[in-house]
Parts: sequence; C-alpha cells; structure tokens
Amino acid sequence: MRDNNTATRWRTVDVVVAAVIAVAFGVIFWAWGLLWRAVDPAFAFFPAGQAIMYGVWLVPAVLGGLVIRKPGAALFCEAVAATVSALLGSEWGGVTIVQGLIQGLGAELAFAAFRYRSFRLPTALIAGALTGLGAALFDFFVWNSEYALGSYRIPYALLTIVSATIVAGAGGWALTRALATTGALDRFPAARNRPPI
Repeated sequence: MRDNNTATRWRTVDVVVAAVIAVAFGVIFWAWGLLWRAVDPAFAFFPAGQAIMYGVWLVPAVLGGLVIRKPGAALFCEAVAATVSALLGSEWGGVTIVQGLIQGLGAELAFAAFRYRSFRLPTALIAGALTGLGAALFDFFVWNSEYALGSYRIPYALLTIVSATIVAGAGGWALTRALATTGALDRFPAARNRPPI
C-alpha cells in the first residue's frame, strides 16, 4: 500500500494528461457554446429545457478526477478547460473562469468525500451531480437572476443537475473505461479497472 504522500503527489504524467484533457475540453466548450446559441430556437417553447445540454461543459471535472485520481484533478481540469474556452472567445467572457472553478469544486468535493479511493460509477454520478449543482447555483444567481423563478430558474437548475449526472457523471465514467480499453491510461490506476475485451 502506498503512503499518503505518494498517493496524493502529482507526477509529471498526471500534469500533462490533466492539461491535455483540459485543453481538449476547452476547445469543445467553445464549440459547444456556438451550438448552444444555434439551437436556441429549438427551445423557444420551453427555454429552460436547453439546460439538458449543459452536461457537456462539466465532463472534464469528472473525467479528470476519474483518470488522475489525485486531489485537485477535477478542479484543475474544469478550471483550465473554462480558461481555454474564455481565451478562445467564449461569449460569456472571463466570468467563465470563475464558473469553471465553482463547477470543478463540486466534482472535487465528491471525490474528496470518498478520500480519493472510490472511482466507481456511483462516485462518478455523485461527482456529476455535484458539479451540476455548482453550475446550477452559479447560473441561478449570476446568469438567470432576472428570469422567473418557477417557469425558468428552478427547472433550469434541476435540468442542469440531471444533465450533469448523466452526461458528465455516467459519460465521464464511460469515457474513462473506453480510454482504459485502448491502453491510453496504462500509466494510471484507471487502467487497473480495464474491462476485458
């Protein structure tokens, strides 16, 4: 069994892979923002319903935590991805960076609650839900404060959490398993849980 210091210390490969995850998703975030605007008309009948798309913006928090398995990984991946998105010209600007920190903190709290020892599907779902909760609370008070409580803000918040649980939580877990199957994670503990081919 590794001592606690070794188990929590980041290796160079951890930093590099976390950065790759974050930068890749930063580009995806920027593109997802364009798609978000493009499909606005499709949600004209129920604008809050668009929050069902939100989970994509939260995947790196869960994925980073599942792959790196070290304190700070979820927060790092989400915050750096948000920063890259802002630098690429996200319409939401620099506020996106603060938002990324809050979202990443949600997933980080989930992994911390299990002392960075559980990386199974239930943990991933909780991480997804908590990162969604962080996103929902931020939007509730920052972006959506002018909107009606019952017809927009509450449904939007609930759908954000559902989307995060499914897309970021279950999706992040499935993506980790898929990457492990390819051998891309052989230098990480996630490869030990590689499903048989």
